[in-house]
Amino acid sequence: MADAKPQTKAPGPFDVATVRELVELMDKFDLGEVDLNDGDQRIRLRKNRFVAAAAPTPPAAVHAPPSGNSQPAAPAAPARKLLEIKSELVGTFYGKPDPTKADYVRVGSRVTPDTVVCKVEAMKIFNEVTAKCTGTITEVCVKNEQFVDFDQVLFRVDPS
Repeated sequence: MADAKPQTKAPGPFDVATVRELVELMDKFDLGEVDLNDGDQRIRLRKNRFVAAAAPTPPAAVHAPPSGNSQPAAPAAPARKLLEIKSELVGTFYGKPDPTKADYVRVGSRVTPDTVVCKVEAMKIFNEVTAKCTGTITEVCVKNEQFVDFDQVLFRVDPS
């Protein structure tokens, strides 16, 4: 029998080294999402870009030069603790009950636990998403008709 040559298999999209390389490329080129398909294999990597914007630090408080007076600077106000309304399933986000109607909620809207904030369509079924908290919408994190993943942040709510 002839010696069998060992087959070398090219790394697939779920190979750890490939994933690490993709994450490095995302950082290098400031990409928020990478979605690759190779036959029946697929990988989607997505960064949460909203974390840094959630509580911006005022530029003056970062590196304030010492002044002539010796009083300590007032401590920065603590960042507000915002609640997040997340998608409970994978599907398409709809912020309006109908294309001709107004959004369910927008920035500044007051919500209660039973307030319908949007719908997520999955397998031709429109599922209502309720706030499950009380407060004021401070940020809408997705656009109408955008694809959303399970546990993706849809809205941020100020509970005060």
